[in-house]
Amino acid sequence: MSLTAGDDIGRDVGRDLGPYIGRYIGRFAPSPTGPLHAGSLVAALASWLDARAHQGRWLVRIEDVDLPRCVPGADHIILAQLAACGLHPDAPPVYQSQRGALYQRALDQLIAAGHAYPCGCTRADIAQANAALGLSKPRHGELVYPGTCRPANGGLRGKPARAWRLQVPDAPADHINWHDQRLGPQSQHVAQAVGDFVVKRADGLWAYQLAVVVDDAAQSITDIVRGEDLCDNTPRQILLQRWLRLPTPRYLHTPLVLAEDGQKLSKQNGAEALDLSDPLRALEAAGAALGLHVIAPTVGAWLTQAMARWTLLAKDRTGNLA
Repeated sequence: MSLTAGDDIGRDVGRDLGPYIGRYIGRFAPSPTGPLHAGSLVAALASWLDARAHQGRWLVRIEDVDLPRCVPGADHIILAQLAACGLHPDAPPVYQSQRGALYQRALDQLIAAGHAYPCGCTRADIAQANAALGLSKPRHGELVYPGTCRPANGGLRGKPARAWRLQVPDAPADHINWHDQRLGPQSQHVAQAVGDFVVKRADGLWAYQLAVVVDDAAQSITDIVRGEDLCDNTPRQILLQRWLRLPTPRYLHTPLVLAEDGQKLSKQNGAEALDLSDPLRALEAAGAALGLHVIAPTVGAWLTQAMARWTLLAKDRTGNLA
C-alpha cells in the first residue's frame, strides 16, 4: 500500500517524538512579524500553563510561512521574550519556512482525492462575483468564495492557475461541529462562512490553514491553546484534518486583550512591543487577563502559583487532567 501524506507525517512524528506519543503536547506558534505584545503573552502563557498542568510538553513553532511579512531577527526577539518570562520550550523551535516538502505532500494527497483544485480568480474577480450575488465583505470577515473555478463549474476556463483551493462540503447539513474547552459547543458551515478556501497562495506561498494542520500533526500536538480570534479558523482546520486523515486536537481559545478603542490588540493595529523591563509585572497582567490574580516575589514563584491555579481550572473544565 502506498504511503499517503498523512502516513508520512505520522512516520516523522514517531521518529521525532516517539516516547511522548499519547501524552499531552501543546504549542505556542507566533509569527515573527515583530516582537510579542501583551496579547501574545496571554496566549503563550495559557498554552504553557496548560501543558505544565497536564505534565506535558510545550513546544514553540515559528510560523514564518508568510516570508514577506516576517521581520529579520524577530524570531530571536520572541524567544528571548519568552525566556525572560520563564517560558522555555521543551525542544528547539521548528520553522515553517523549512517544511515546504511536508505541505506539498499534503496538497498532493488532497489533489489526488479530488478535494483541491486550481483557481484562477483574482480578489477583484471574487469581489465582483460576490457583488453579483448581493453579498458584501463583513467587517472583520472575508469574502465568501463562490466556487467559480470548481471543476463542476467548468474549472479554469482558460485562465492561468493562480492558487489552490479546498473544495468544502456545501450541503445544508454539512456543518463542522466541535467543542471548545472554554467557549463550549461550536458550529460552522464552512461553505457558507468562507467558501472554498486557499491552501496554496497565488504568490506560491503556503496558506496558514494547511501549514498549521500539517505541522500540528507532525509535532503530535494534542492540545491547542490560542487566542479567541483564531476560533473561527478551527472548522477549516478540522475539515483539513479529516481529509488528510489526521487526528483532531483538543481546543481552548483564550480571551482577547483589547486596545483602548475596543479592537483586538495586534501588530496590525500598532500594538506596542511587550515591555519586559519587569517580566514579573508583564506576567501579572497576562495572568489577570486569564483570571489568574497571582502575587509572588519572583518569576519562578509566580509561575508555580499560576500553574497550581490553572490546574484547578483545568480540572473544572474537563473533570480530569488526562
